[in-house]
Amino acid sequence: MEMPIHKIPKRNYKSKLVLQISLPIILFTLITLQLSKNISFKKSPTNHTSLESLHTSNVQLLQTLPQKESLPPTNDDDQVVIESKRYETSPKPSPVTKCDLFSGEWVPNMEAPYYTNYTCRVIQEHQNCMKYGRPDTEFMKWKWKPNGCELPVFNPNQFLDIVKGKSLAFVGDSVARNHMQSLICLLSQVEHPLDISPTKDDNFKRWYFQSSNFTLAIFWSPFLVKTQENDPNGKAGKTFTGLYLDEANDVWTTQIDEFDYVIISAGHWFFRPLIYYEKGNFMGCRYCEIDNLTEYSLSYGYRNAFQTSFRAILERENFKGKVFLRTFAPSHFEGADWDHGGDCKRTSPIKSYELPLDGQNMEVYTAQMEAFKEAQSVAQQRGLKFELIDMTRLMLVRPDGHPSVYGRPAKMNGIWPSDCVHWCLPGPIDSWNDFLLEMLKSEEKNLH
Repeated sequence: MEMPIHKIPKRNYKSKLVLQISLPIILFTLITLQLSKNISFKKSPTNHTSLESLHTSNVQLLQTLPQKESLPPTNDDDQVVIESKRYETSPKPSPVTKCDLFSGEWVPNMEAPYYTNYTCRVIQEHQNCMKYGRPDTEFMKWKWKPNGCELPVFNPNQFLDIVKGKSLAFVGDSVARNHMQSLICLLSQVEHPLDISPTKDDNFKRWYFQSSNFTLAIFWSPFLVKTQENDPNGKAGKTFTGLYLDEANDVWTTQIDEFDYVIISAGHWFFRPLIYYEKGNFMGCRYCEIDNLTEYSLSYGYRNAFQTSFRAILERENFKGKVFLRTFAPSHFEGADWDHGGDCKRTSPIKSYELPLDGQNMEVYTAQMEAFKEAQSVAQQRGLKFELIDMTRLMLVRPDGHPSVYGRPAKMNGIWPSDCVHWCLPGPIDSWNDFLLEMLKSEEKNLH
């Protein structure tokens, strides 16, 4: 609505004109001063990027705060963040972009490897690829690059500082042991651990890092659940492994209370002929090819074994640690199955779009993820943390990283099958510890 115009006496015209000119200037100055009071500048209490875990998606995300071109350049520890009080006229803050840490590509890393088979004492013979004459070295010179964010290379000093006074257990099969040995090799850049194992069995080793009072252990349990060797009729000509799918293997469940971190994994042994039991009763089998026996899917036994294992952890009243599931790492036999001459001769990674996750790899990955999501939900209610080290798709495209025939003397070729399951050391498996450290760093940030 327009305001009425009043007649102005002629003698006041000049003073009124001055007032009309000066009034908008005064109002503009007052508004500017008021708005300036509602804008504060402060240093961010965290680094420019921080890792967070979203329980709804079960992936590790790297959160990146967007840079504004109008801000002066700053380093991560001196980041300037503009915060504005909620005024209708104030601009909305830029949306936070999120990056899936496990979505990306392998990129060249000419600085790798960070150790050799001479500097690391724990490399087993069948993973010591350079000792047995592997002619190429490119497979060691890659690192994982997430889309839109960075994954720092493993820093042994930083790792030992974070785990000071703590302990970590690996539970699973020989690939779990392979992972532990990779971690020891990376840490050996700054310190060689003491072998404090209660046995000479490589499947139950313990290592101690004196400088940080840190203990590493491996518990061999390739099925995670209670097992027994059997043949249901004595005539099949095969050795079957019986799995008690509802009973976790106490070789590890009775030991984990003392550990701050547990990394659980399993996979390749489930591709063997198996007999399934539940509540002590015979249920059926997998790959047994015996008439009149119920044949179960691969995912049935795999899913149940993980469900039982996670449940056993959650039922441990004295366990207060953090659980990591390291997902299934596919094998790469090409040309034939492992026992019919299959081999893995590639020397470089495959692009992720060239090799989809499908077939049995997808079947076991899906079963594993279903069991994990169920357990993670229950763990959250009980104040425990279950985190995911999602290596399946990453390692699917690394057929170049296996020992093949370079894990034994050449005279054994043709006698023993090629190894396309385990990983050369040094090799792609070292990157698993890049993820592990990044997740531990994220936990440290959340605690402070």
